[in-house]
Amino acid sequence: MHGPGLSGWLLVALCAATGVYCLLRMRACAGEERKAAGGEAVMGFGMAFMALPAAVLTPPEWVLPVYAAVFGAAALHGLLAVRRGGHHLHHLVGSVAMVYMAVAMAAPGTAGAHTGHTAATVGGIPVLTGGLLLYYTAYVLRSGTRLVPLAATAAGPGPAWATRPELTLACRLSMALAMLAMLVTL
Repeated sequence: MHGPGLSGWLLVALCAATGVYCLLRMRACAGEERKAAGGEAVMGFGMAFMALPAAVLTPPEWVLPVYAAVFGAAALHGLLAVRRGGHHLHHLVGSVAMVYMAVAMAAPGTAGAHTGHTAATVGGIPVLTGGLLLYYTAYVLRSGTRLVPLAATAAGPGPAWATRPELTLACRLSMALAMLAMLVTL
């Protein structure tokens, strides 16, 4: 991604913070929710690494193929988990997006940009990038509307802060916004 310094650092901070929150949520949850939190932590830290400004870190040539392999394995895991439903399809799309961005960044002569791609394009944007941009835009809009409180309730004390559903949704929304930003700069 390696965009301008300030926006890169803001993306790094956002993604690392969501990764840390997901680790904390992982400690407080069990079962499927724990697995989802672990996957989201890996995604958050992976996105934080990918967003580091180029002036700070230019990864060696071998890093991006390893990165693509790690998220390729996560995509295969997500493909198998999709049968169980739930949030697994989103994890699959996220893993595919990470593989795609790592491959695009590793392509010789592209320096992370679309110049030189031979993929099918629509209006100059590769079809896969356009599809991912549409998916994440819809996800962000849907998640954002779910965060709007409908009515205040005067119930008893809620769950521990690490497992509050609105924080989990805000974490996922933050990572989706970061993914949108990274796809736009690709």
